[in-house]
Amino acid sequence: MKLDVIKLDGGTAGSVDLGDEIFGLEPRVDILHRVVRWQRNNAQQGTHKVKTRSETSYSTKKIYRQKGTGGARHGDRNAPIFRKGGIYKGPTPRSHGHDLTKKFRKLGLCHALSSKAASGNLVVIENTEIGDAKTGALAKQIKQLGWKRALVIDGTDVNENFSRAARNIEGLDILPSVGANVYDILKRDTLVITKAGLEALEARLK
Repeated sequence: MKLDVIKLDGGTAGSVDLGDEIFGLEPRVDILHRVVRWQRNNAQQGTHKVKTRSETSYSTKKIYRQKGTGGARHGDRNAPIFRKGGIYKGPTPRSHGHDLTKKFRKLGLCHALSSKAASGNLVVIENTEIGDAKTGALAKQIKQLGWKRALVIDGTDVNENFSRAARNIEGLDILPSVGANVYDILKRDTLVITKAGLEALEARLK
């Protein structure tokens, strides 16, 4: 697959060949779903917690005598049936994460890249080098390019001036190539990859 390379100012900078084993797959929703679910589950904190009967602050004294009241037999006010009593079998801190093989995660990333290429939402730029870290100037360039909700994947390191200028631009995310992941790629409408980022991704996925 051949794709034109552009510059940030909209000019052309030649073309690049994209490998079919990474960008030419038929996207499978089931694979993308499993990888996104794995990502989101691992991102959950799992710190939800309720107080059990032994942790509520009522007295543990028996509230009334066992027999002769005509009512139910109770011990203390911490029982789950009472208001502000302990919670029975409520959530406790735990990990929501589960395992997914490296091979499957790699396959999911290839399908995410292929889905952007198939839909025409993949853009390759020469680099992210800009003279000054001016948010207004970069926002104007991005508007001219038509990127509304975009993810920019750079090489090993993200250009410092570009990162600083893009910090306050709504709908624009920047990641180094090592941080490329399925969820962030699918979350944005346009995927923008620099030539350095493309080389790093191909080396990572081949």
